[in-house]
Amino acid sequence: MARILIIDDDEQIRALLRDMLQRAGYEVMDAVNGKQGLRIFYEHSIDLIITDLLMPVMPGSRLISILRKEFPDLKIIAISGGGSMYRSGSYLKIASDLGAQRILQKPFLQAELVKAVEETLA
Repeated sequence: MARILIIDDDEQIRALLRDMLQRAGYEVMDAVNGKQGLRIFYEHSIDLIITDLLMPVMPGSRLISILRKEFPDLKIIAISGGGSMYRSGSYLKIASDLGAQRILQKPFLQAELVKAVEETLA
């Protein structure tokens, strides 16, 4: 069973994603920001990271940059709903350019998430 780390500052989003992925048969851990996510990643064996891009302390783009340098083969999915001043597509493009294998714009359906996870882990 693959172990997935969800990193998002919104507790409701983390709970929803955790529930979706656990129902799909995955083991799930979560973190509230990139800094905490890095710590959990270094302490546990993680197969896939799903990270939000707009978070306090350490944004997802910085997290992706750090992980890509140290772990070029790590599986990463970036998610974003954007911010009030910016289009989320630009954030997702940056995440893709930094090395996220998949990008998903919030809100997305459970089927879209599970398909992205399955394809990324394949």
